[in-house]
This record gives sequence, structure tokens and C-alpha cells, in this order.
Amino acid sequence: MRLPRLLVLTDRTQCAGSLVATVAAAVEAGARAVVLREKDLPAESRAMLAAELGGILSLVDGTLIRAGTGGDAVHLAARDPFPAPRPALVGRSCHDAAEVAAATAEGCDYVTVSPVFPSPSKPGYGPPLGLAGLAALTRPAPAAYALGGVRPSDVAACRAAGARGVAVMGAVMRDPGSVADYVDALEEDRP
Repeated sequence: MRLPRLLVLTDRTQCAGSLVATVAAAVEAGARAVVLREKDLPAESRAMLAAELGGILSLVDGTLIRAGTGGDAVHLAARDPFPAPRPALVGRSCHDAAEVAAATAEGCDYVTVSPVFPSPSKPGYGPPLGLAGLAALTRPAPAAYALGGVRPSDVAACRAAGARGVAVMGAVMRDPGSVADYVDALEEDRP
């Protein structure tokens, strides 16, 4: 599976409308990889949501990544067990050097490193790593995505700090059209 430079993480509590409509608008604006979080939903509801979002992403050859387990692409929390059998794509949330080292050792394909900046989605979560902290964690990591308070204007600095790309939740859930700004910033920064 191909990893784009932008990962969109879902949070239906921040959407102005339905999560499906929000993801559809984000995909229309250029999103090609979506991490379905929503772990609080019952398994059947989450499976139905995954089918809907997967259908939207399949139209653009995109990738649906499920938080936790299930499917060919999964995103694990820092302390989730590594799945067996191994899915085709495995990512993990990391917040410090020990978590990045563990994710690297177990063979994760990518990590999200957070929080890089103070995040309106998770106020008080941190402390923020800043760009120096991001740089320290991206060096030993597999493909690393900067997460937490990242704005389009921060993309070039995050990439200069070693991030493959950025992962965004709240900004896109509140305004799915903002995906175009992130995509443009990532294209401008492309070597």
C-alpha cells in the first residue's frame, strides 16, 4: 500500500455534519488516506462506517486505515498489541523515543509523532514536542507523520524536521476543504 504525505484522522464529534459527508468532502479536496478512529462505536456500526468510507476512498484509489484491528491497514495506539497475522500496512501512535523505538523494532510501516504543537482537538495534551522534538523522533523512525496542531503553514518546517508528511484531525473534521491547503503545502515542499 502506498502512503501519501497527508493522513486524515476521523473524529465525528468535531464534524459540522455527518462523518461520511465530511470524509467525502475531504477526499474531494485531495485526501487519499483516512484513519478511521471512532473506537467508541459498537463493532457493527464501526464496520458499516468502514464500508462506507472505504467505498468513498476506493473511487480515488485511496486507503482506509482502521484504528485498532481489522482490515488490511491498521493504526495502533501506543500500547496496542501488534496484530497477528500482520496486516499489509501497520502504523502506530508515538509520543516519545521509547515508543518510536518499539514501533521501529516491531516493523511498523509508519508512525504518527505527537503532539508537535498545542492542539485545539486535545487541549492540555502534551507537552508539545516542538520542531526539535519532532526532529529527534523522526530520525530513528520509519515514515513519520507530524500530528498535533499542525497547520498548512507548518508543513515545510515539519518536513525539514524529518517528517514524511503530516497527520491532521480537528482542522479537517471542522473544515474538510482545508485538505486542499495541506495538499498544496505538501506539494510545494516536495523535493
